Amino acid sequence: MSNNAAIVELSQTANKFRSSIVLQAENKYIDVKSILGLFTTLLGHHAYELHVHGPDAEEAKAALGAIFAKHSLNVTVVD
Repeated sequence: MSNNAAIVELSQTANKFRSSIVLQAENKYIDVKSILGLFTTLLGHHAYELHVHGPDAEEAKAALGAIFAKHSLNVTVVD
């Protein structure tokens, strides 16, 4: 699996939404709309939590959750 492909897909998808979309990795919080932030974070094999808040949060969670699953990333979508 190429993490690069996952990062580009995640960032492009996140940018379609108005909601705040943040990935938590241990004590770090990364804006999923930032490709650079994702590159520096998705290098390890951590467990992540995805926090989405905003007017289109449900759609964003569904879209990003599908990408995480497709790329076998260990991410929990937090309600």
